[in-house]
Amino acid sequence: MIPVLGFDGAKVAVLGLGRSGLATARALAAGGAIPLLWDDSPEARAKAEAEGFAPTDLTRNGAFDGVAALVVSPGIPSLYPTPNPVIDRALELGIPVDNDIGLFFRSFAAQGFADFDTPPRIVAVTGSNGKSTTTALIHHILQVAGRPTQMAGNIGRGVMDIDPPVDGEVVVLELSSYQTELARALTPDVAVFTNLSPDHLDRHGGMGGYFAAKRRLFTEGGPDRAVIGVDELEGRFLANQMGQGPNDDRVIRISSAQKLDGFGWAVFARKGFLSEWRKGRQVASIDLREVSGLPGAHNHQNACAAYAATRALGIGPKQIEEALRSFKGLPHRSQLVGEKGGVRFINDSKATNVDSAAKALQAFPKIRWIAGGMGKEGGIAALKPLLGSVVKAYLIGHSARDFALQLGQTPHEICETMERAVARAAAEAEAGEVVLLAPAAASFDQYPNFEKRGEDFTARVKALLGA
Repeated sequence: MIPVLGFDGAKVAVLGLGRSGLATARALAAGGAIPLLWDDSPEARAKAEAEGFAPTDLTRNGAFDGVAALVVSPGIPSLYPTPNPVIDRALELGIPVDNDIGLFFRSFAAQGFADFDTPPRIVAVTGSNGKSTTTALIHHILQVAGRPTQMAGNIGRGVMDIDPPVDGEVVVLELSSYQTELARALTPDVAVFTNLSPDHLDRHGGMGGYFAAKRRLFTEGGPDRAVIGVDELEGRFLANQMGQGPNDDRVIRISSAQKLDGFGWAVFARKGFLSEWRKGRQVASIDLREVSGLPGAHNHQNACAAYAATRALGIGPKQIEEALRSFKGLPHRSQLVGEKGGVRFINDSKATNVDSAAKALQAFPKIRWIAGGMGKEGGIAALKPLLGSVVKAYLIGHSARDFALQLGQTPHEICETMERAVARAAAEAEAGEVVLLAPAAASFDQYPNFEKRGEDFTARVKALLGA
């Protein structure tokens, strides 16, 4: 646990009692604060009571009397489309609103660092797609290199739940826009921006607000190194703002679509090869084509980001290459579930939007595509140029018929359930093809989350393979 500092004896309100909320309450109490907890859910309040906390109704008049700050869980809107009433009241009263990420950054560096030979460091990863894989890959590279490391944030443990750092440790955080938009302190040593595509736009008041939330990770604290994907305009803009010119090697530009040889420091992937360039010359290269845990251009971008971040931490190219080759990938993200008769089964249940599904469709040449669920605005119309790799689509869930109307001449079958889709795709697949779950839709029509959807796919594939 990382005790929260700066609130000894003060009342601090905590809104939202999920994983991060309860971890924050424990950390506040450990730092000497008096946490006042609230959640609209009776079940969540009961869980807090079971840990010895007495819930305080923050919606009642006078609830904020004597309160020094309000700490908000990431799923609760603080500005758009409308702020939660509790947050709105805090704003009216001028009470500082923060989240666990802000508390973490203000407290982490005070954990006895003066006694360490090598102070612990923080790598923070944000972006629209690939941030979980990039975070896990950085963590894996550090482990292979023998560096002490912990992984937390939007993946793994809550930030306040990590262990106190040891000498030379690197904490790797995945941070969503929900987390970066509100944190009052953001001071990573290395900050990573993977890419940007439309998502959570209602929460951020449009694309500009969404980018602004991501951008705060870089502009609030000024990281020592900024690793920035420049395949979108926003990334190029951010890299330009962070550097003092093209030769400023405090900015490491990354790409999976273009050669970057005119900068002080750049890492890019082309035709399956990762290249590192510094001051106009290539200093390292890795063949990614046979790295099974990172298939496709989108994963090559993730590899570039993780490579750049760990190079900034002093890890050598050979150590990074060794780690890339042993990386197994994350569940539900281009995860190889099994193979039989030359047919591979890939679980990319995390592909909940068109952009992430597009990356999955570009990763393989011949695809039996399982798609569908709770479709988002526009459906899959934007994927039409990428359907040439789809041998046949097997459609499930609420949006199955809507998706069918957008497939044009692409062969398809409305299966409705995962059970039927997997059975039909497996029965018809031929050697050299991939049965790919990349839904391009949310899971909430049939599953509580994308993880359960991916687990269902995985279980049915393993049953067919006899695994």
